Amino acid sequence: MTKWVYTFGDGAAEGRAGDRNLLGGKGANLAEMCSLGLPVPPGFTITTEVCNAYYANGRTYPGALETDVVSALDHIGRITGRRFGDPSKLLLVSVRSGARASMPGMMDTVLNLGLNDETVEALATDSGDARFAYDSYRRFIQMYSDVVMGLDHEVFEEILEDEKASLGHELDTELTAAEWQGVIALYKAKVEEELGKPFPQDPHEQLWGAIGAVFSSWMNSRAITYRRLHDIPESWGTAVNVQAMVFGNMGDTSATGVAFTRNPSTGDRQLYGEFLVNAQGEDVVAGIRTPQNITEAARIAAGSDKPSLQKLMPDAFQAFVDISDRLEKHYRDMQDLEFTIERGKLWMLQTRSGKRTAKAALKIAVEMAKDGLITKEEAVARIDAASLDQLLHPTIDPKAARDVIGMGLPASPGAATGEIVFSSGDAEDAKAQGRKVILVRIETSPEDIHGMHAAEGILTTRGGMTSHAAVVARGMGKPCVSGAGSLRVDYKAGTLLSMGQTFRKGDVITIDGGNGQVLKGAVAMLQPELSGDFAAIMEWADAARRMKVRTNAETPLDARMARSFGAEGIGLCRTEHMFFDGDRIVAMREMILADTEKDRRAALDKLLPMQRSDFLELFEIMAGLPVTIRLLDPPLHEFLPKTEAELAEVAAAMNVSADKLRQRTEALHEFNPMLGHRGCRLAVSYPEIAEMQARAIFEAAVEAGRKAGALVVPEIMVPLVGLVKELEYVKARIDAVAQSVMQETGTKIDYLTGTMIELPRAAIRAHVIAEAAEFFSFGTNDLTQTTFGISRDDAASFLETYRQKGIIEQDPFVSLDVDGVGELVRIAAEKGKAARPGIKLGICGEHGGDPASIRFCEEVGLDYVSCSPYRVPIARLAAAQAAVAAAKSAAKRD
Repeated sequence: MTKWVYTFGDGAAEGRAGDRNLLGGKGANLAEMCSLGLPVPPGFTITTEVCNAYYANGRTYPGALETDVVSALDHIGRITGRRFGDPSKLLLVSVRSGARASMPGMMDTVLNLGLNDETVEALATDSGDARFAYDSYRRFIQMYSDVVMGLDHEVFEEILEDEKASLGHELDTELTAAEWQGVIALYKAKVEEELGKPFPQDPHEQLWGAIGAVFSSWMNSRAITYRRLHDIPESWGTAVNVQAMVFGNMGDTSATGVAFTRNPSTGDRQLYGEFLVNAQGEDVVAGIRTPQNITEAARIAAGSDKPSLQKLMPDAFQAFVDISDRLEKHYRDMQDLEFTIERGKLWMLQTRSGKRTAKAALKIAVEMAKDGLITKEEAVARIDAASLDQLLHPTIDPKAARDVIGMGLPASPGAATGEIVFSSGDAEDAKAQGRKVILVRIETSPEDIHGMHAAEGILTTRGGMTSHAAVVARGMGKPCVSGAGSLRVDYKAGTLLSMGQTFRKGDVITIDGGNGQVLKGAVAMLQPELSGDFAAIMEWADAARRMKVRTNAETPLDARMARSFGAEGIGLCRTEHMFFDGDRIVAMREMILADTEKDRRAALDKLLPMQRSDFLELFEIMAGLPVTIRLLDPPLHEFLPKTEAELAEVAAAMNVSADKLRQRTEALHEFNPMLGHRGCRLAVSYPEIAEMQARAIFEAAVEAGRKAGALVVPEIMVPLVGLVKELEYVKARIDAVAQSVMQETGTKIDYLTGTMIELPRAAIRAHVIAEAAEFFSFGTNDLTQTTFGISRDDAASFLETYRQKGIIEQDPFVSLDVDGVGELVRIAAEKGKAARPGIKLGICGEHGGDPASIRFCEEVGLDYVSCSPYRVPIARLAAAQAAVAAAKSAAKRD
């Protein structure tokens, strides 16, 4: 019989931390903390399997669930000495979500559940604090009506603000019990007016409404967006956690807070967090009130005049410090903690591995490895390879002039410049138009997830370092400044007011997430220096990985950048990119317009020294490392002018008639040029092009070798081969040129000739092609296009729809389609090795910088991956993680 509900409390639990797939992260860790003997309010977890059954069966629950929930409520009652729904022994509960992966703020929570017109009186009597009881009831009505009944919380905020104004109060905490009773009456009347039914009074009806709302929130738009951005499968589902309530809003000896065991922005080993006195947990993360610092050191650093938890409640603070240290050591990772203090008694509500910036992740992993808490291999595995992208982009130049227009909290590091937008919709629209924006909000909510993703950075005028904006921005690697209270945002007017200045939508600002500054205009940026913790992780990664990491580069700038990031050669030099500048495009067009081979060779003779110079510089930058040069790949029409104005201009510059140029352009026109006269097909039709490029390569290799005093071994790659005879034909021309250059220079040249595997036929016939090819490089951009029959340039219009409808989990042009395209790679690799045991295998498509694709490359035994310069560190780390994972799998099998 399936077990749907797992209980915890009083030092015992039916689950453990390892059960996160079943109990979700929150439920598994609540059970673990209970088993460790920590102060955790008793409760139970409804499993993720219920969520999946709920959706699989038309949003209905398994038959035994109700009985299991009643039994679990009795379990809580036995521990607390209370009973759910019984005013004489009042038990109130919280209902929270808890997915396998942390999804902060994306799903729904209900607190104070079980309150009604009768039980609120019991709570007032039981607590001896009527004001607290009615404050809790109004919170429950507001939260339940929003989450379960669909009445927006802003409706209640308006009522509350009007009442505070009429009563002369500024803060919620100033309202008396009687005044809260008046607010409650207005809330209940509003519910009935808007929804046509009264607020539910039956605690059991309330409970099942909240459970259903949490399961339903798994499929709300913000949760779906978050899952898509973080590659979280829908099939994981969410658990539901029901816990006895503890109250942080029970007066001045009560509080609630959120903390990290280390600084999630910098990684510094210091308790980092915020709390509010006389509040509930949602108050801290919602950013409605400005929170206080937990430690005295943080209070002093922030310049705050509000007392720290350390000073205000020293006993509870010390208990929290001890538990924080214990949990970090137990989980061997930085923890994100939620806690409540009820009349001086500390309760732990959550622990989980904390989200952190890439910089913090590196520092924490390195320090923990050096302290012996984890191994170097574990440190390497801990870093999200894709997150390194956060470290590889500019920060503000310290020498740049800063026109500071506001200050906030440095919520997520890095700097960003962009136009001001005030809504997530505007941010998405601007992104689609290629414009960079800063999303400016009073405070962000989970509904802003799509706008935060589209923006370069986020600026909020409310909220602390653990607000929604801060947590989500750090997870995305976006710069964020939060709580910039001196700024004023007016959504209706579309203005940002600061220091007497008015900024409107479209005005450019810069934010510095490292120090919290908001700056007028664009500010000069600097490239990052990758040293310290980054260098240590890279060193450990390089020791662990098997595959080499090369770069895709054809310019000296890209090649040098890639070398600085640790590239071990060039895996793809696209020679066509070298033909578009200045005199080169003129010579190229002369070659295309030529009517005879003689005239084509005359034009190519002009290009030869330019190509030779290009290759020489790349060989020198790579200093003996392998350089793979792809022969001309695109169709020739790409080099010709497109519009009538361009035709006229080019014809005049080349001293040819516009008609001739137009006729040649029309003659080269193809209905589907990506499947037309390109790649090796050009070299077969016009072998003189390949011969010129081969000569340039070999002459540059000889000269580079002489300068360096060491052999340069170029790798010449023939693109779009589908037939072995195509490769044999082109290779014969390359070999002939090599012989000529060796005779002319008196220098022996070592070189490899290979091909890109980018057609399904090539993959299937790889054993035959390998007889002529000394290496394969998988061009997975085209291999994906030709396997799926989808144009990469046009796919965006419908692939996202496919993702949203669950037809595909990932865009196959972003992450390799392992089952289809990957299977062709596997077939080609196996057949290639069988026919030529020493064949070199690599990948040079965009997938070469994608961590998930790199794992597959390790699995099929490729020798190297090649990617864009800025993704080289990501590929180095991902290759190491793949090698460590493969070694673990092999050890388990043995």
